Amino acid sequence: MRIKNILLIPVIVFCSACSNFLNEEPLSELASDQFFKEPGQAWSAVNSLYRTGAPNMSDGGVYSGMPVMLGAYMSGFFSNEYAGQELHVSNTQQLTHNGDNIGGYLQDRWRELYLGVSRANNAIKYIPDTPELTSDEKNQLIGEAKFFRAYAYYYLVRLFGPIPLTTEPYASLENLYLERSSVADVYALIEADLKDALQNGGLATVNMVDNGKRITAGAVATLLAEVYLTMSGAPLNADRYSDAASVAQDIINGTYGDYSLVGHSETASGVLDFENSAYNKIRKSDASPQEHIYIKEFDASISRSEFAKYSYPTALSQDVLYDITNGAYQPSNAFLNLYDPLNDLRAQEKQFFHTTLEGTDKTFPPTPYVWHDDEAIFNTANSGKDQAMFSYPDVLLIAAEAIAKSTGVNTNAIDYLSQVRARAYWKTDINDIKLSVSTLSTQQFVEEVWLERHRELVFEFQNWFDIVRTRKFPVANAPGEVSFVEVIGHITSQGKQIEEKHLLLPLPGPEMQRNPSLGTDNNGY
Repeated sequence: MRIKNILLIPVIVFCSACSNFLNEEPLSELASDQFFKEPGQAWSAVNSLYRTGAPNMSDGGVYSGMPVMLGAYMSGFFSNEYAGQELHVSNTQQLTHNGDNIGGYLQDRWRELYLGVSRANNAIKYIPDTPELTSDEKNQLIGEAKFFRAYAYYYLVRLFGPIPLTTEPYASLENLYLERSSVADVYALIEADLKDALQNGGLATVNMVDNGKRITAGAVATLLAEVYLTMSGAPLNADRYSDAASVAQDIINGTYGDYSLVGHSETASGVLDFENSAYNKIRKSDASPQEHIYIKEFDASISRSEFAKYSYPTALSQDVLYDITNGAYQPSNAFLNLYDPLNDLRAQEKQFFHTTLEGTDKTFPPTPYVWHDDEAIFNTANSGKDQAMFSYPDVLLIAAEAIAKSTGVNTNAIDYLSQVRARAYWKTDINDIKLSVSTLSTQQFVEEVWLERHRELVFEFQNWFDIVRTRKFPVANAPGEVSFVEVIGHITSQGKQIEEKHLLLPLPGPEMQRNPSLGTDNNGY
């Protein structure tokens, strides 16, 4: 990976340290020896990370979908109407992808993620010596930079396995071509970065919405808990379940802020108001301070969201204000059958998904209703709604699984799983849900947590990563009745057999040519 001694950070006129960082205009690019001469430059260096590196994974075009959707295509659980012209979609769906036929697409992801690493490295290196910053400001900015460096490496190691590991800005043309570091070493850096940010960053213990949409201690802790859970599974199998449980329970107990599940509203007669279910209340809001822990911020006048374009298939483009919409994240029946169609609210029309357009008799294949934006779809063709990347249900489910795996199924684990399930199973009393899961064996309980993760966190793009770490694939024997089978050898809904090699992506062909120190490609490619 070639990273030149250029600090690729837009210079930004910065008036307030903690607000409106999306409102500033980039003026130029400066080399690192010209940068970090005043506080505003340090702030802009970190501000750039909110749009570079891991955040790039949820960027995309209307046709191509987003990089975070790649695993959904590989699993066969989701499709893209433009698969025929988007080679990264068609090849991953058919499991024919390699470092050549989608090499350019993978190279873009590699470049974006390492650009985030590079910018974070510069910030971490030079902020301590930036004049006129207070100690608290330095700690905060370094904490934010370490969060984003860890987040970028977390994507890289899960997608590509062993990868080059760099923590210093490049100051010369020497040692440009790095060998791949082990998965364990990459996770060690991720853990160290997140622990340092949490312990020394002085980050706010309020929700992100009320923190000027800057990184909070809760966001860092949530990523750390998820990292520990991932480290406990394949390929590392490091058994960090107790650490995952501890961090997740700290979040639940309010150590890092006040988070909870959004509740449903009821009609005057005391029945569920479907239009104002928890899922629809969240959908209608810009972001939920109560439930969303880390959000990717959008602003309709500056940095627009593409998600609303994916809430209708192409055939409905003539009925909405956007020039083009696309079902880039259309669930297959194999995925929809993970939900109980009668008892799970998430499976009902206009909750997680929708198939009808109000005011018309048109129907269409299920597309994400959670991304439907009334104002953008019908009035402006311009969405500024924020997107949740980490949420409180994720924390509850991390805690439930990690407790069960480390100390056994106890009342806390049962409660955490039941909270998520009870909100979805709105006709079932939570005490009945607790009773039903309390009789399960540890493995049966853990599989119920996995199932809720697949159902609940589908719009946080967790499904494929959960399949990879558990090495188990959820299969609906009947709608809502799910078992887990070995992922290796499973035949997807596209009729393709998953092999061991598919649990990592191939290295980008252009990067292999550029950096001979990378060695051979991932096994099987």
